[in-house]
Amino acid sequence: MKSALVIDSLPGERRVALVEDDQLVELQVERPGARPIAGNIYLGRVRNVLPGMQAAFVDLGLERDAFLHVDDAPGPARLSPEWEDPSEESRPRVAPPRIEERVREGEDLLLQVLKDPLGRKGARVTAHLSIPGRLLVLLPGVDHVGVSRRLPEEERPRLREQLAELARRLAPAGGLILRTAGAGAEDAALEEEVRALAAAWEGIRMRRAGARAPALLSEEAGVVERALREHVRAGIEEIVVDSDEVLAEVRGTLARLGNGAPAPAVVRHEGPEPLFDARRLTTQIDRALKARVWLPSGGHIAIHPTEALVAIDVNTGKYVGRGDLEETLLRTNLEAVREIARQVRLRDLGGLIVVDFIDMQRPESREAVARELEERLGRDRARLRMLPMSEFGLVEITRQRSRPSLDRQLLRSCPACDGAGRVRSVLTLQHEVIRQARRLGAPAGLGTVVARLAPEAAEGLRERTGEIARAVGIPPERLRFETDPGMGPDDVLVVEG
Repeated sequence: MKSALVIDSLPGERRVALVEDDQLVELQVERPGARPIAGNIYLGRVRNVLPGMQAAFVDLGLERDAFLHVDDAPGPARLSPEWEDPSEESRPRVAPPRIEERVREGEDLLLQVLKDPLGRKGARVTAHLSIPGRLLVLLPGVDHVGVSRRLPEEERPRLREQLAELARRLAPAGGLILRTAGAGAEDAALEEEVRALAAAWEGIRMRRAGARAPALLSEEAGVVERALREHVRAGIEEIVVDSDEVLAEVRGTLARLGNGAPAPAVVRHEGPEPLFDARRLTTQIDRALKARVWLPSGGHIAIHPTEALVAIDVNTGKYVGRGDLEETLLRTNLEAVREIARQVRLRDLGGLIVVDFIDMQRPESREAVARELEERLGRDRARLRMLPMSEFGLVEITRQRSRPSLDRQLLRSCPACDGAGRVRSVLTLQHEVIRQARRLGAPAGLGTVVARLAPEAAEGLRERTGEIARAVGIPPERLRFETDPGMGPDDVLVVEG
């Protein structure tokens, strides 16, 4: 698979695209004032402790207080499932903690943001800090070493032993996690990164000593450095940029993060056409913002985010197939699997995702679709879990969410429909005009009735003037429609003229 990072920049915006075989699979966007805060470390002050929720709200100096759950409060750390954990048998049996035993109102805490604020919800934070590098993650105050679950199981004992020795020598006050990219790194490269991470942690401790809550102590790297740290590995063949400024930044960051690993080629885009247009990424981004995505055979998937979950529906659309029905349904579902896995990464969908596949009769067909979906989702860097397909063709997926999805970053709620995505029909507007007109008084006492609407809505109702007037109880000549370009398509105002 040929992979590349494509970085374009404008005054006030940077976009970093991960491209695999000319297909856009991930997109990160950074704008001033809207920069993600996941990974930032703050000195926060506890405002409220809520035993009934087993949580606390903490002032970080942001618009909304952050949410601290008891599992993330100071105390024994709970390691992420992304990393290898000790076995259940080796864990001490302890009573579940209580939030009031771990934090108190007015207390200052060192906290790291796990999830960005979303809508009316504040950020989610943890007292269990992690300082990420390209090869390793430093866990201050945690006596644990582990390796990524993505590494081969037979290699883990050797790597864990190597890591334990490194932690004893260079990180006595913290634990270490070996990331997937660090599996083949030389000892010198690992040692260099441990020293850099330890120095970063010492800087945070020093800033805390002189800070007054709430205060930002450490800010997560910008979008370019973050992408290089996460993606630069053997599979990335080139990095393409569109400005000299970004070119210098990329080369400098690679030199600092390289740790002896071979760096991909860095290319400066030339030519009159914008970089994302030249790479055919603009049209792929536009498609990622639409609800419907077409499949090669003529079927499509429909993606609908809701408050509680993301619903993905698979449809045959224009595809009718050439063989039996089961083969048609199987082919459509398999095409949908590949597109769903890509769209989940590209749109950065998180939380609960429910996929409604076209129902198939044969168990082997359902098993084939489920296997393919599991394999495709396994390429995702985000932590996720997939349940078996139900007898109705439904698959439930939970996916790690730390930042707003792509549509939340690039779109806004429709001011005309208040985010519903739909507006009132002509018939609904007609009945609203009748109701408002009747509220004005008895027909005998009415003069001219004036209905003010948006131009398109007014045009649709003029054809129904006689029908509306009869329902109100006045002659048609006493009903007039006026247009107001400032009104939304759902707005209706009926007054006496």
